[in-house]
Amino acid sequence: MLKKRIIPCLDIKDGCTVKGVNFEDLKNAGDPVELAKKYEQEGADELVFLDITATLEDRKTFVELVRDIAKELSIPFTVGGGISSIEDVRKLLEAGADKISINSSAVKNPKLISDLANEFGSQCIVVAIDTRWVGDVDLVHINGGRKATELTTVEWARQAENFGAGEILLTSMDGDGTKNGFDLRITKLVSENVSIPVIASGGAGTVEDFVQVFNETKATGALAASIFHFNEISIPDLKQQLKTQKIEVR
Repeated sequence: MLKKRIIPCLDIKDGCTVKGVNFEDLKNAGDPVELAKKYEQEGADELVFLDITATLEDRKTFVELVRDIAKELSIPFTVGGGISSIEDVRKLLEAGADKISINSSAVKNPKLISDLANEFGSQCIVVAIDTRWVGDVDLVHINGGRKATELTTVEWARQAENFGAGEILLTSMDGDGTKNGFDLRITKLVSENVSIPVIASGGAGTVEDFVQVFNETKATGALAASIFHFNEISIPDLKQQLKTQKIEVR
């Protein structure tokens, strides 16, 4: 069985780490390079860097910042934001990223997933899905969560896998930054309908939230931001408590 992964996330805007609630009301959360160092030392299993306004501002992600962070890391490092071509991915991998995450660009052009998987291998292609409950259905959102699509979340996750994604990063927009717990319902649905690893994201507030998402869904990783940035939960403490609950962590 895959050991569960604890993954801090750096949401980057204008070169700074920020954190909001439901994708809005962003506050500064610190220097991304210093945070990356801290998480490496604390025993994070991976680190995710998302340039959250790159797509909206129609620009590429900060390659130099990626390079500076990668120098500090020995753990797997995933980078997302504004990626829309093989060349974009090549630059980020050369700068030190281990995996790349695509979201809006994959929805607009699903063939991009297979193009990137063929060029670099599925193992480094993560498809990020921002999902929100709309009416009576889970819908995929793009452009930093600002635009709803007509794609249902489970169906898009299945398609992403078929196109060659190696992993799904599933963010509940309703849960984002609320600290009310992971969205167990949609995480369970998606993780049971694909055979690739799923990372749960959005809503982590307590150790119990991590226990629940690992016990009640097939998610193999859990991602969080504010609780780690603001030292509400430390990664060593979290891992120790998960172990006492018989959850295998790295």
